[in-house]
Amino acid sequence: MINAGIVGGTGYTGVELLRILALHSDVEITAVTSRSDVGMRVDALYPSLRGYLKNLTFCLPSIESLENCDVVFFATPNGTAMLMAKELLERGIKIIDLSADFRLKNVAEWEQWYGMTHTCPDLIAQAVYGLPEIHRDALRNADLIACAGCYPTAVQLGFLPLLEKGCIDLNVIADVKSGVSGAGRKAEIATLMSETGESFKAYAVSGHRHLPEITQGLTAMAKQSVNLTFVPHLTPMIRGIHATLYATLTNEISVEELQNLYETHYANEEFVDVLLFGSHPDTRNVRGSNRCQIALHLPQGGKTLVILSVIDNLVKGAAGQAVQSMNLRFGLPENQGLATVALYP
Repeated sequence: MINAGIVGGTGYTGVELLRILALHSDVEITAVTSRSDVGMRVDALYPSLRGYLKNLTFCLPSIESLENCDVVFFATPNGTAMLMAKELLERGIKIIDLSADFRLKNVAEWEQWYGMTHTCPDLIAQAVYGLPEIHRDALRNADLIACAGCYPTAVQLGFLPLLEKGCIDLNVIADVKSGVSGAGRKAEIATLMSETGESFKAYAVSGHRHLPEITQGLTAMAKQSVNLTFVPHLTPMIRGIHATLYATLTNEISVEELQNLYETHYANEEFVDVLLFGSHPDTRNVRGSNRCQIALHLPQGGKTLVILSVIDNLVKGAAGQAVQSMNLRFGLPENQGLATVALYP
């Protein structure tokens, strides 16, 4: 059995990790931290987990409380994982970080976008980006995994086949919508139901902190600089990300060839589902699952290809992807604990 700890067990991604790992046949959750709920039973705070966690109680986030873990998941705000990473790694404990602490390879860029000083920049080089469909082989030997963000997951999976093929202009657009759970579990006026319900808005248009992460990934795919315009939006729903991506074709390529490009690229990817050309993927059709659904459109037969990419931001965009990465690192079937059908309706 893999002994797993979760730092930050009361946020939405932390609870999603608990939900997935509680039914994982090769994992025992041995530590869940929360500074505000120390000593409280986890299933008292989250009754949906009753009967699955063996009377597990919240503990303080410390090296001592995590020292018997084989792997520690950080479902914490940015800036937390980097404070404990070095000491955990020195004890042979694997780290899977769901925050952005180790995603960007350029330390100065990270500090610019996240507004703080990185406390262990020497670890960034060894961190493997946790997007299994791209970095599967590297994840098998990674001791420090930096899980991809939710927006970056939907966007990168949507553009990947085109950039590797080299058949689009490298000025691309990502128009992406997210449910309010992406903002985290905290009391904040902007995410109250009274504020978000019956409303829809763009935000951070001048620059969102996921922009450098997405650009870093797209540039690696294309092997040259990619210019991305990224506009996120907040939608009045709890879960889900819908990415509408725009790319200009530079080669003569038919609808059939485009569809075949995607179907072939993702043929062996259990968690990426390429729909029929012209389909309209719906976020509810991936809700609660670790799947990304993708569909292609070529409006009016022109040169602008529209790619639609949807995920559940808490699963494929966070906790599910983290477990998928863990499975790879520990030599387990990649779908272990993740072979679930989306919730409908």
